Amino acid sequence: MNEFNRINKLTIILFIIYLIAIFEIIVFKLELPFSQVGQFRNINFIPFHESMIVNGQVNYSEIIMNIIIFIPLGIYVEMIFSRWSTFHKVIISFLVSLMCEVLQYIFALGASDITDIINNTLGGIIGLLIIKVLIKLFNNRSKVYRFINVVATIGTVVMGLLLAILIIANR
Repeated sequence: MNEFNRINKLTIILFIIYLIAIFEIIVFKLELPFSQVGQFRNINFIPFHESMIVNGQVNYSEIIMNIIIFIPLGIYVEMIFSRWSTFHKVIISFLVSLMCEVLQYIFALGASDITDIINNTLGGIIGLLIIKVLIKLFNNRSKVYRFINVVATIGTVVMGLLLAILIIANR
């Protein structure tokens, strides 16, 4: 097996773990067990409206977190679907975000919000730009992919351990 195939397999494994984490965090709000299912359903089609206001003030932290959490999606999409057009890669970010919001609505797990879709898609676009800039800077796609996989593996292990500690501590 050549090095690129090993890198690509690791990327796909990390991507799947990332997607599971995204759905657990965004859709199910890390609820164990699913005690909140069916308790809250709301939808907002007006961008940057009510969902941003908390206690009469704009909640910038939610906006920033929605962008940040989707940056890895853009990076993974670029690594896995590098031959696709940028438009199609952006569509993947949009569809993953849309799926999260639709599932929140279906399971009545929180507010489904167009603002979240916009911010999440923006995060995916930023991820695409980050990896494209890194590839241009280092002029070596394989080394950039290897570096990202190392960082993502370390991050995945650390986040997994922190999540395990959180679950154990809250029993």
